Amino acid sequence: MAASMASQAAARGLRTATSKRFLLDKRKGTCSTPRRWLNLQEYQSKKLMQESGVAVQRFYVADTASEALEAAKRLNAKEIVLKAQILAGGRGKGVFDSGLKGGVHLTKDPAVVGELANKMLGFNLTTKQTPKDGVKVKTVMVAEALDISRETYFAILMDRACNGPVMVGSPQGGVDIEEVAASSPELIFKEVIDILDGVQDEQALRMAANLGFKGPLQRQAADQIKRLYDLFLKVDATQVEVNPLGETPEGQVVCFDAKINFDDNAEFRQKAVFAMDDMTESDPTETEAAKWDLKYIGLDGNIACFVNGAGLAMATCDIIDLHGGKPANFLDLGGGVKERQVYEAFKLLTADPKVEAILVNIFGGIVNCAIIANGITKACRELELKVPLVVRLEGTNVHEAKRILTESGLPITPAENLDDAAKKAVAAIRK
Repeated sequence: MAASMASQAAARGLRTATSKRFLLDKRKGTCSTPRRWLNLQEYQSKKLMQESGVAVQRFYVADTASEALEAAKRLNAKEIVLKAQILAGGRGKGVFDSGLKGGVHLTKDPAVVGELANKMLGFNLTTKQTPKDGVKVKTVMVAEALDISRETYFAILMDRACNGPVMVGSPQGGVDIEEVAASSPELIFKEVIDILDGVQDEQALRMAANLGFKGPLQRQAADQIKRLYDLFLKVDATQVEVNPLGETPEGQVVCFDAKINFDDNAEFRQKAVFAMDDMTESDPTETEAAKWDLKYIGLDGNIACFVNGAGLAMATCDIIDLHGGKPANFLDLGGGVKERQVYEAFKLLTADPKVEAILVNIFGGIVNCAIIANGITKACRELELKVPLVVRLEGTNVHEAKRILTESGLPITPAENLDDAAKKAVAAIRK
């Protein structure tokens, strides 16, 4: 059965830049502990790169129009680019509620930078990736604008098939790399990195040549590649993606735009990096869910899904859709769940005014079904649950769990399997 629009939306919500593993490995990956991915603004990523000796444009950050004007003057550049700093893509084609069009502007006049910043800071910028009301811009980046004579793509990422990091590059940069991989797979080049030896000179030079750098630029690009790998290790990244890695008419190799993904399990030793996490643009429900190690993605339906495991959650969304219902969310408990997490999950679900029924679908492998059952009964009583609740449990300690639910006396509808659960949840909202 083809994936429904609901499960596709859930999958997009879970997807990070590391999904580009399709270039390397077609097998499905898993996430052992649901965590909220670290989000950094563009200027923060550039700062990390700069600190590792990676060549980036000269830039300053400003919180006020006057600071932006002063930054533009200090740059003393032939041309200046002003960028609104939000986490969503599509800034260049976005619109501010101040009336200004575009979150990225080029100018040769520093005075214009101040005028533009005045129409950006404190105003909401709406793009194809923001909520409909947009996101308030609190910071702008004022950078030196450089001409690009040629654009390439380069990334370092962890690859499950190779049990370590891999370099991926293409001479076609500045475009969607997935499109390049689909239309011109011969232009995708890969180099497996030995985790003990690191990037060797010959590997870096070979990749630089494959990217189309020639003469002195080949050595310069190879040096940037090695510095990017140093950054990859230094910050415990799972991916460093540069698109474009560009060549200027003056003979410079510059990382013009980059995205860095981090290993959340390394937070304990990357405190400075994780302290930069910008949560102001995140969905409040997702942020609250992350506090309890829950993975939550809001959807537009009315049947709340309470599931353990991303695959099972997407299957649940699909079955609800198959029977004519619409999932209200994607909530993944993960493994090693505690009763308090179940309670907090119910708080999140019942706080959504769109929710007219809740479907619990648990397959207990690592998860003890009795813990889930105790959490459910506690939540139902303390939160005074007002919507229909359908529960399907299977796996570890399931008989004890079913006894707990039956003896609770609560209006809980049991289900024998996922199909039965979906039918009952859809029927519940139609009564």
